[in-house]
Amino acid sequence: MGSVRHSRHSRPRTFIEASCQSTRYPALCIKCLTRHTNSTTPNSQQLARTALTASLYRARYTRLYLGKVAKELGATKSKEYRVVRDCLLQIDDSVNQLSQSIRELRRFDPKAKMTDDTFWHIDNVDTWVSAALTDASSCVDEFPGHRMSKTKAAIKSKVLNVAQLTSNALALFHQYSARYRGAAIEKHP
Repeated sequence: MGSVRHSRHSRPRTFIEASCQSTRYPALCIKCLTRHTNSTTPNSQQLARTALTASLYRARYTRLYLGKVAKELGATKSKEYRVVRDCLLQIDDSVNQLSQSIRELRRFDPKAKMTDDTFWHIDNVDTWVSAALTDASSCVDEFPGHRMSKTKAAIKSKVLNVAQLTSNALALFHQYSARYRGAAIEKHP
């Protein structure tokens, strides 16, 4: 009975591990998805949605942190204020784009017939997640070098985590949407 229980609980983890191998940060992907996925075996749409949601939560948390830091730096008229404010604006854009992508992904019905609208929705999600990744990566680039204040190091670490989670979410979304693109190619060679 113990082996049956073990195999039942390992099936979702095995699926997650296999899916995460196509991401740039597989260890982070596995950690994130096993933490946020229930015990049933997920499908590729659920993994993409879970990864996008985790990325959105992290981006929201980072936005709150950056807002607090920007307010403190603005009050002291610190020269770092401008860089932090610019990063805050980029992360705010990421939050909006990730929110839009999740709403768009919810419109997918895996059982529905493929139409041009299906590809329009896929392209929307792809565009918004890619833009969110670009914004987070641009923010990370604002903090070059190794010698920086604790505040800058903390910001860079938090924003880098957003970028990595978003990169993983984009890869998982591409896995999910590949089946639609593959079906379209088979239908119209």
